[in-house]
Amino acid sequence: MSISYTRVGNYLLPNLKLKEGKQYNIGKYGLLKLRYLKEYNRGLYTELLMKDQLNTYLYELGNLVKEKVSELIISLAEKENVNEKLKNDNQMLWIGLMNNIKNRAEEIIIREYIYTNFK
Repeated sequence: MSISYTRVGNYLLPNLKLKEGKQYNIGKYGLLKLRYLKEYNRGLYTELLMKDQLNTYLYELGNLVKEKVSELIISLAEKENVNEKLKNDNQMLWIGLMNNIKNRAEEIIIREYIYTNFK
């Protein structure tokens, strides 16, 4: 195995290349998890970074969280009778209730998947 170097001023820096893998846009939930890992779980962050799996991990977690939030929104809306009839009868009430449900669902799922050592 040979390592090549590039001279920059008085220093020799190794020529490092990452694998040619797909890079994903990680989105809101992936960014939240990234920040959590950097601040509170440096071990997992470093492990994923060194194995070149961080981007994929954050992307998949973001998709999982989006899916769970959507499921919980639907479930809470059904339990609280926030339906199309209410939307047609009183649109402003429906909007307020749906915003409340969305915020609660996000808070629950974010606590379960983002702000934990869930892997």
